[in-house]
Amino acid sequence: MAFSGKIVFVLHAHLPFVRHPAYSRFLEEDWLFEAITETYLPLLRVLRNLHDDGIPVRIGISVSPTLVAMLEDSLLQERYLVHLDRLLELSAKECERTRGDVEFEHLAKMYDGLFRKNREDFVELYEKNILKGFETLARQGCIELFTTAATHSYLPLYQQYPETVDAQIALAVSSHRRAFGMEPHGMWLPECGYYEGLERRLAKHGISYFFTAAHGVLFGSEPPKYGVYSPVRTPAGPVVFPRDLASANAVWSSDVGYPGDPVYREYYRDIGFDLPMDYIGPYIHPDGIRINTGMKYYRITDRNSNKKEPYNPERAMQRVREHAHAFVNKQQQQVQLVARFMDREPVITCPYDAELFGHWWFEGPAWLDQVARLMASDSIPLSLAAPSDLLEDAEKYQELQPAFSSWGNKGYSEVWLDGSNDWIYRHIHKAIERMHELAQRFPDEDGMRERALNQAARELLLVQASDWPFIMRAGTTVHYAMNRVKEHLQNFTRIYDELGGGKVSTDWLTQLEAEHCVFPDIDYRVFAGKYHYIEFSEREMSKIKPY
Repeated sequence: MAFSGKIVFVLHAHLPFVRHPAYSRFLEEDWLFEAITETYLPLLRVLRNLHDDGIPVRIGISVSPTLVAMLEDSLLQERYLVHLDRLLELSAKECERTRGDVEFEHLAKMYDGLFRKNREDFVELYEKNILKGFETLARQGCIELFTTAATHSYLPLYQQYPETVDAQIALAVSSHRRAFGMEPHGMWLPECGYYEGLERRLAKHGISYFFTAAHGVLFGSEPPKYGVYSPVRTPAGPVVFPRDLASANAVWSSDVGYPGDPVYREYYRDIGFDLPMDYIGPYIHPDGIRINTGMKYYRITDRNSNKKEPYNPERAMQRVREHAHAFVNKQQQQVQLVARFMDREPVITCPYDAELFGHWWFEGPAWLDQVARLMASDSIPLSLAAPSDLLEDAEKYQELQPAFSSWGNKGYSEVWLDGSNDWIYRHIHKAIERMHELAQRFPDEDGMRERALNQAARELLLVQASDWPFIMRAGTTVHYAMNRVKEHLQNFTRIYDELGGGKVSTDWLTQLEAEHCVFPDIDYRVFAGKYHYIEFSEREMSKIKPY
């Protein structure tokens, strides 16, 4: 007897709010442009083609409010067009440079075609706002859209400030509603960061489900009867989908997962670094900083060697089909193994960062396409399901209290709170307390003072982004992350001081509103709740690094 099962694919799309109108070109804005080019537009094409071919597909996609704000921003939309046109100029030159080269000419033409298709989709199909593509697919039933915390704050480190957590959730819900014209039923907890009681705050804002790391459920208040192969219900009501580690490692792991296969495209070998400066100079950063262009001609070959062989797209697509079959077969085997011990269909939850597909793993969108097509076969006893498809039987799910957890290294808060970044929290916590004070002191303001209070709330939320401590820990663009933390704290402090002094600098505030133009519907009064302070001993305070 073949048992059936449900596969819940979840793609989490997020980038921090990066927008610098004072500069004609800003290096970190390329994060957004690369993600649109290499992940979001390719994924939209895959999902659109599946729908047009009549393939039943249901996938959950969370889009962070900061990413929403950037994708619908006219300045960044125009800058993305400039970025695309620069790529098209480069790809045309590459087609000419590689003419007659049997190893690279076809690759240059491949990229030229991809860039042209991206421009056509971006301008003609989506009218420069790709959120329209996600909304259309959601209304067609192909995807289920939901949200994450307003600025992707790692919430466990703010649990003593419930009104801050409320602000992160409430603004996320309103941002989603405004962008897509629909309510979000679920929430991606940033970094799957969960603490006991967070589900009550989610329920307060109408959130019906969320996701945790596997051990968040396995180490819960009681053993889960079906392990990670069934959602569970929290005492407050929201349903929890625990991550399946085996499925995660198959796609996520660079060591044992599919993306590390030798025939796949090598991410770290780009013509932006390979070609002479006098040729590539106009297509990298104006300051002469070499950057990725997205044109990569080599395959992984051997991860332990710098010697790389040319990329072969046909061979890579054959491997994509093999890996899609391997993944589906593995899910079938797992379902058959666990279903005999269950009184319901097994549910395998497979959450990933969306940017893995296409950006880091070039073949990822094609792999997703093949998996969906395989599961549409009558001979495969598996089907894709969106999270809300499984909420009808929520009362039948086991009730338990999940445990503190995240999907970060070692499963807890180490990534966002260690020696590289712990100095930021005493300053952010102090700003939270001051924001609470402002909301209490000025409970019903309008005009200039209300604008200042709302901007103070924006600066506070932006400094809470989990991206900044993550970058500090990873050691990548550390200088930028530290500057962003300091900038938002300084802006907040200036507003606080000016409000206390009874006079707000109108010109400066107007400029700040134009630069950090996220959350147009923010209301500072969300910070008017009461705190639950955590007292620290002198010994504990001494461990905090000086600013």
